[in-house]
Amino acid sequence: MNFLNEVAQHYPDAISLAAGRPYEGFFDLDAVHRHLETYRAHLVAEFGGDTQRALCTILQYGRTKGIIHELVARHLAVDEGITADPESIVVTVGCQEAVYLTLRALRVTDRDALLAVVPSYVGAHGAAQLVDMPLLPVKDTPHGVDVADLAAVVRDARTAGLRPRALYVIPDFANPSGVSMSREAREELLRVAAELDILLLEDNPYGFFGAEGEPAVPTLKSLDRDRRVVYLGSFAKTGIPGARVGYVLADQRVVLPDGGGSTLADQLAKIKSMLTVNTSPIAQAVIGGKLLENGFSLRSANTAERRVYQANLRQVLDGLARRFPAHEVPRIIWNTPTGGFFLVMSLPFEAGDDLLEVSAREHGVLWTPMHHFYGDGRPRRTIRLSFSHLRPEEIEAGLDRLAGFVRAHA
Repeated sequence: MNFLNEVAQHYPDAISLAAGRPYEGFFDLDAVHRHLETYRAHLVAEFGGDTQRALCTILQYGRTKGIIHELVARHLAVDEGITADPESIVVTVGCQEAVYLTLRALRVTDRDALLAVVPSYVGAHGAAQLVDMPLLPVKDTPHGVDVADLAAVVRDARTAGLRPRALYVIPDFANPSGVSMSREAREELLRVAAELDILLLEDNPYGFFGAEGEPAVPTLKSLDRDRRVVYLGSFAKTGIPGARVGYVLADQRVVLPDGGGSTLADQLAKIKSMLTVNTSPIAQAVIGGKLLENGFSLRSANTAERRVYQANLRQVLDGLARRFPAHEVPRIIWNTPTGGFFLVMSLPFEAGDDLLEVSAREHGVLWTPMHHFYGDGRPRRTIRLSFSHLRPEEIEAGLDRLAGFVRAHA
């Protein structure tokens, strides 16, 4: 991310097809103040009219697990059909902290390892590195996880003396591929995870941004019957990115060395108390107010945003088809996600960080080299394109510049 930011700063006139930021056209500072007041009023009512207690809840240090955990639980019930004990939820500083805390808790010895579908979100790779946890790559397919390869990787790792603890996966419109898993594929993954006795770390930042009118596929967590899934959530895309509020639902039972028991959420809270102490109560209050104002449904609250993302996706797919017709040689191809923020484009040449700088300098367009999502630094003949934050005219200009770059190097 630092590298991409540096390139963008050096070439400020370049159009970015790299940044996976939410659309900024609906940002509203007045709404932030309204959300805050909504949550304050909610607390006053909850506390029987005690305005001072409500004030201190928002402005004082807060409980480590968070102050909006009950509202998050209601949101999960409304939008995802997930029944969650609020005490099994830890509100975090963005979802990135949720990933880190979970891996830190699972990493007990140097034998513990994380499985991850590759290519996958770079933040998961980085968190694994920070906790000194080996990352074991698992093959993907056009439909999600290659479960046969998952079983083989787990078997080989255990033979080598490692202990694979969990598989990190984004089942809905994955970053970077845009791929979504069918219900059947999710149920199969849950079955295989149970057979292998590993956890699934389900990250779901993009699940609300599918095509309008199409039924949402149930999350892994909503299909989970034996607490196999740790659910990682974020309000960056569906709430307010600048609030930096995420959460983790970790209802797994943990047996302690003294024979006592707790939940994984309790263990995450202990780690968080030594890391960030607590997530900003003011930021939580803003998100809490938005949940309250929308009947706890961020799916319905993001109707306008979903339409923008869907329109942008259609414009990018149509624009690529016009600029790279199927009869051209060499043929340029790309995948066709049905939602989310990203798609992957295949090129007839390797595209690494050095070529990204050339693209920015000479063609005025940014994209993301795919090697960042593999974590090995080896340039590949694929790039990630993001369309979430762009206006229609920026998409057209960006695709024109991208086409010029591709033809110059093909």
